[in-house]
Amino acid sequence: MFQETLFNGKPNPGLRRQAASILTAAVRAVDPAAAVRRYISRRGRVLRIAGRRYDLGSIRRIFVVGAGKASAPMAAAVERILGPRVSAGIIIVKYGYAVPLRRIRVIEAGHPLPDAAGQRAAEELLDLVRGAGPDDLVLCLISGGGSALMPAPVGEMSLDDEITVTGLLLRSGAAIQEVNTVRKHLSRIKGGRLAAAASPARVVALILSDVLGDPVDAIASGPTAPDPTTFADALDVVRRYGLADSMPVSAMAYLQRGAAGREPETPKPDDPVFRRVQIVLVGSNEQAVTAAAARAKTVGFRTLVLTTSLEGEAREAARVFCSVVREIGTRRTPIAPPACLLAGGETTVTVRGQGRGGRCQEFALSSGRVIAGWANTVVAAFGTDGTDGPTDAAGALVDGGTAARAQSAGLDAGRALADNDSYPFFQQLGDLLLTGPTRTNVNDIYLALVGDGSVRRKRARKRR
Repeated sequence: MFQETLFNGKPNPGLRRQAASILTAAVRAVDPAAAVRRYISRRGRVLRIAGRRYDLGSIRRIFVVGAGKASAPMAAAVERILGPRVSAGIIIVKYGYAVPLRRIRVIEAGHPLPDAAGQRAAEELLDLVRGAGPDDLVLCLISGGGSALMPAPVGEMSLDDEITVTGLLLRSGAAIQEVNTVRKHLSRIKGGRLAAAASPARVVALILSDVLGDPVDAIASGPTAPDPTTFADALDVVRRYGLADSMPVSAMAYLQRGAAGREPETPKPDDPVFRRVQIVLVGSNEQAVTAAAARAKTVGFRTLVLTTSLEGEAREAARVFCSVVREIGTRRTPIAPPACLLAGGETTVTVRGQGRGGRCQEFALSSGRVIAGWANTVVAAFGTDGTDGPTDAAGALVDGGTAARAQSAGLDAGRALADNDSYPFFQQLGDLLLTGPTRTNVNDIYLALVGDGSVRRKRARKRR
């Protein structure tokens, strides 16, 4: 899955290859099509979805809709199960993430910033589900990325306004739940409004989670889930991150009208529209990290999963993560080398510079400075979707020699970190993790492999 230049002629080639095999196992464990097949089966006229039975004889039409980086392979699995029973469908994916389908249209659109293709597709999707009746079934396939891929701005907002709002939120350092609190209140499709549009049809949402803790109302901004947040919450996020003066006038005016009760709130948990909605979580970061840990043990590492809820500023989270790596190498605790330390989650980056990168690359860049000089140690930060931020890299890998090699190449890690410019730094070193689209999306995985004699060996040389 990873490019050969990541290993050939590089330090620690054995550890690098083992890291790659562990990350590959993690991605395979959250294959979207396999995830769908675990929860949906059909025998004759009986369709089973997560233990619930649906009589296909009583269902007039089946529509398949959805959005996200993993939604196309999820739709492919549904087509194989239901075949000609699928009446129509629309799936919206990021450019490059499409797969061939027979009965369901796949439309590629912009991510992480919305674009006109996404807006047109979102309007078509809404039109399709609005035509569903009480005897119809709407299967909604949702994964991370769905928020950007389904732009449907409210009120007087334009697509450009939604693009501006999205960009401001993504650069602010806000957590994804906070970002989506705002996006839900500026959309005609998010925050449960897709379920409302499909009513009175029965709706089943199959969700692959990319949000810590798997809150279904936050994944892709919860298009089929009750929304516990309010307009007031959205305004709080905008003000907390100092965005009020930068927001488009139309967006701020709508949020303020909503907070004053002059615009309709998103559907809440007691809304009757959700009586005919079934929500099924089919995959998560925890599954990927568990598979990574199993693979690490198989290849001989003592393994510890630190958390599956790692969050916060990427560079700071990296320092905390590497402090545990140091304990493993110097004090042989909480586990002794050869060791694999794992974490899952999703960090954030408050963008202050003009560079190019992503949260995983920034995590790796910060880690490389911390572990400088440590022998037999590698750290990788990997976005399971194959794209880290607005780049074609999934993340990056560093070792104890990264800082020295960078210096020899005339690269300044501190300057790159200050300018949020991790991508060209690792590109020149050949240490980007390049996989292409994985067509799944369950947050990020952070991995450290510590061989025998890592930090201790370096200190022993110093004493001599």
